[in-house]
Amino acid sequence: MRRWAAIVLASLMLTVPVAPAASAQIGQPDIVQEHWYHSYATLTLDVNAWADDYPEIINLSVVGQTEMGRNLWMLQITDESCWRLGPFEDMPGCEHYYHGGDGVGDRTLLLRKEVVYIDGGHHGNEHLGTELAFLVAEYYIEGWANGDQEIIDSLATTELHILIMLNADGNDFDTRWNVNQVDLNRNYDHYWNTCPTTQPGSSAFSESETHANSIYMNEVVPHADLYITMHTGVWIMLYPWGKWPDQPSDWELFHFIRDDVHANISDIPIRNANQGLYPNCGTSRDYGYGVMGYPTFTFETDDEQFLLGTVEALSDRLGEELDVMRYLIQNVWYWRARLVVDSLVVEDGKVHLSVSNLGHASTSNTTLLYFEDEDSTEFWIPGSNEPTESTGEIKGNMPQIHFDSDFNLSAPGYGFAVNATNSTVTTLDFSGAPISSEGYWILYYQKRVIDSSMWVGELVNESVVESKEGVLQSLLPAPSMLLVFVAFALAAINSRNRKFG
Repeated sequence: MRRWAAIVLASLMLTVPVAPAASAQIGQPDIVQEHWYHSYATLTLDVNAWADDYPEIINLSVVGQTEMGRNLWMLQITDESCWRLGPFEDMPGCEHYYHGGDGVGDRTLLLRKEVVYIDGGHHGNEHLGTELAFLVAEYYIEGWANGDQEIIDSLATTELHILIMLNADGNDFDTRWNVNQVDLNRNYDHYWNTCPTTQPGSSAFSESETHANSIYMNEVVPHADLYITMHTGVWIMLYPWGKWPDQPSDWELFHFIRDDVHANISDIPIRNANQGLYPNCGTSRDYGYGVMGYPTFTFETDDEQFLLGTVEALSDRLGEELDVMRYLIQNVWYWRARLVVDSLVVEDGKVHLSVSNLGHASTSNTTLLYFEDEDSTEFWIPGSNEPTESTGEIKGNMPQIHFDSDFNLSAPGYGFAVNATNSTVTTLDFSGAPISSEGYWILYYQKRVIDSSMWVGELVNESVVESKEGVLQSLLPAPSMLLVFVAFALAAINSRNRKFG
């Protein structure tokens, strides 16, 4: 019966008149918006209408073209009004979003936003996955426009980057492949063409669609805190790895999310991709985790789709999936190691350090750096009698730090690990460093256990620093902008750019 109803509905849809300009689906009756899958043309109208209507939170860009020359539309959805350096009196209402910056005189620096990257439509005929990506964008845009406080708060602290339809050519032809008959989700440079598979392309990133997606990952969102790729087939969420049945390095994080979703939101299966589906290599999910270091999921909706649309309204049809997405986005702050220094005591050249991890991911590489003063380009590492010179190189607005070749964070006394939602106490040797009241400390650590995960440098709050040698560690009364930059913008350093010996 449902099949026949879908046929009738699709036939009716084909008779709906389409007027120029006014044919964007968001201007159409609900029967079209809620029941008709997007084509490239209707998606183009919708995202451009959103960008015109809500310039305060939307930046629409073209990040590449398909093999046939269709635009790859990227929605960046966020509210930047509170996210800058300045006195609170110049940003009415922004005190609510202050969550970890450090006071600098009468000015306050807010930490960078969390970044969520979402794409849909790798497979052109997996329409429900594409529609789920669209519904996520719609939920946050319309919620902000309607004054939903939860969404207003989320967009004040989070950036959403959403590429709704990657395989626009395949979408219009209603086929899994792109126009070159390549499976785009087997075309990524992570163990490309090493699993039993079909049509992975002539080489990794041989297709313009995947090449553009990889460029965006590496150049725009290299520090993403969550990556989700939308598909259709079996109702399941898949985390790495696809190539191996082994659990990923950050299994604690993925298992926590699985258990929390099952306890509070949905009973959707959440499994390792190799075990939960079948061996698959060259996927965007495993590239995102294995190469970029993001926590990643493939979100598969079920395959109960037919012809051009659905009998049940899409917002109802995918309501449970949208609830899971809301949970992942609203809690993105926790999807990494999130270290806080509880105390830092200097005594006889030794630093006694107590650190808590508020995040749900462990980190195996953490160390402490000491800068002599606000203008120093050198820093001291544990166990060293000489300072290390930073390169001064800027990559993605972040200073790059390279340690001496004999510095090994896995060696006792150099660095330490902190498990998810746990604490640790350690002692580090800084007897070779000229510690004074003009210096400051940076906690430097990897966001997750996976080797490719990015690094962050965070200023240790002066209130937890104590010296038992009669010297109080503190910041200067009015640090220069260099100190502010170094202290708060030391971030996401990919391990492949570092030397650990």
